[in-house]
Amino acid sequence: MEWRNASVPERKVNHFAKSLGVPKLIAQLLARLDIEEPEDAHAFLHPRLKHLDDPFRMSHLEEAVDRVRKAMAANERIVIVGDYDVDGVTSTALLVHSLNRFGVFPEYTVPQRQEEGYGLSRAVIDRALDGKPAGLLIAVDCGTNSIEEVHHAKAQGTDVIIIDHHRSTAEEPNPAILVNPHVNDGADEPWKNLCSVGLVFKLVHGIVKALRQDGDPTAFKIELKEYLDLVAMGTIADLVPLVGENRILAHRGLKALECTRREGLHALFHVSGMEIGRTIMSTDISFKLGPRINASGRLANAEMTVKMLLSQNLPQCLDMAKQLDGMNKERQGIERAIVEEADEYIENHLQGAHGYVLHNPNWHPGVVGIVAGRISRMHSVPTIVLGKEGALAKGSGRSVPGVNLVEVLGECSELLESWGGHPMATGVSLPLENVEVFQAAFDAGVKRALEGDYFEPEIEIAAFISPDDLCRDFMDNLSMMYPFGEGNPEPVFGLRRVQLAQCPEIFGTGHYRFCLRSSKGAYLSGVAWKKADNLPPSDRHLDLAIKVAWNVYNGRRSLQMELLDWKPNN
Repeated sequence: MEWRNASVPERKVNHFAKSLGVPKLIAQLLARLDIEEPEDAHAFLHPRLKHLDDPFRMSHLEEAVDRVRKAMAANERIVIVGDYDVDGVTSTALLVHSLNRFGVFPEYTVPQRQEEGYGLSRAVIDRALDGKPAGLLIAVDCGTNSIEEVHHAKAQGTDVIIIDHHRSTAEEPNPAILVNPHVNDGADEPWKNLCSVGLVFKLVHGIVKALRQDGDPTAFKIELKEYLDLVAMGTIADLVPLVGENRILAHRGLKALECTRREGLHALFHVSGMEIGRTIMSTDISFKLGPRINASGRLANAEMTVKMLLSQNLPQCLDMAKQLDGMNKERQGIERAIVEEADEYIENHLQGAHGYVLHNPNWHPGVVGIVAGRISRMHSVPTIVLGKEGALAKGSGRSVPGVNLVEVLGECSELLESWGGHPMATGVSLPLENVEVFQAAFDAGVKRALEGDYFEPEIEIAAFISPDDLCRDFMDNLSMMYPFGEGNPEPVFGLRRVQLAQCPEIFGTGHYRFCLRSSKGAYLSGVAWKKADNLPPSDRHLDLAIKVAWNVYNGRRSLQMELLDWKPNN
């Protein structure tokens, strides 16, 4: 693995440090981001809700607000269709709960993955409408490319609003009221990279703002910040860039999550091994809360998760959270088995390929996205993993830096039944007979995207530090950059010419613990996950690439290193 030092101009670092009055380390971390001016850096370090833009500046949002208000005033039947991932579930829960506050009780549903597939399908529309007239259907986190399906709903006398952030692959405009910045707004708008729950938050903000202008007493009682716990979960889990308005919503939302009053989230904390009231990091959402929410949509029905987030009955919520935890364990077992089969296929058939297409009709379609993510990270190769649904091969893709999956799949579109998503994550389906040809076309498309160069996995070292630097003050300074995520990656620090205090200690399934000593004799502990097949020696000098975080165990907090890579330093 290649190590690369973050290229930041020293003049810029010094300018930030002096202008902002921050430690040089923070100035270095700021300088590596797409931030040029000190005032922008100050706004990044101090996210404020008052810096969120007027929701009505977003294309078609005022039209959507007016249509929702009309439905509220006329007591129309409102049906909400959400997606089954964290973004879709939190979007649905936020919209339902906010409308409930106004005495409006919309029905909601989430696609049943096995029977109805992904997104705003005709099947889920028919089930949601259930043969009865509805004035308004609102699709959240899906629907941008569902042109025929929207026509189908409108033919039944139902108006449609779509709140979505997926890229458009359709050749004709969507007949719904479409709130989607990637379709309608400019590249530099501060809300450009909001995921769907962020867009729903904007919609609700618009509804509340309009009703306050009309003197509605309920609108003045609603505190929008009470919804930021849901917004943070969907935003962080969906891997959108945590810059601009996303950073504000995620930063403030994590604070809201720590003191949330939702019993459904308290129950989810419990089964995830998290203490109520403690500091919550973005990794808690990515690795604890998010996977359990996703498990229901992958293996069963995510409507239960929406119900849990809306419920204030703690025993009922605990029961549902335990079911989610069980589904997550089942999902992990299925995933491990598929990864092993996929790795074997890669070793035997795809050595040297620039892009992987992996297909097995027996693979569970609910976990292929997770498998694609694991394979792409393990091999640093863009990966499509496909199961089988009827006559189609259907699945998900995950990419690596430098390869836009939406563009690559666009080059292969004549082989595909449907496709869409983000540059780093997509859904795709195609006729089974096209899989072999698609494998070759995808590999060629990735090769062109990389301009013929094989993607070499690398680690960017944000800064080199010494063991003596690792202390509480260091962590307090680092916290100024939280939360880490897309667009603000968690920094990797380099330690030069250090020596382990003792031999590494193997534990679990392929992990090991290690420790260093500072010049003052203090012990610093660390872990290396899934790296026990390459233990560092304790009798020679090493260079280490590490991340650092607080480890909380039995109510006690200690600094812990995570080892990503090591090299001998002779």
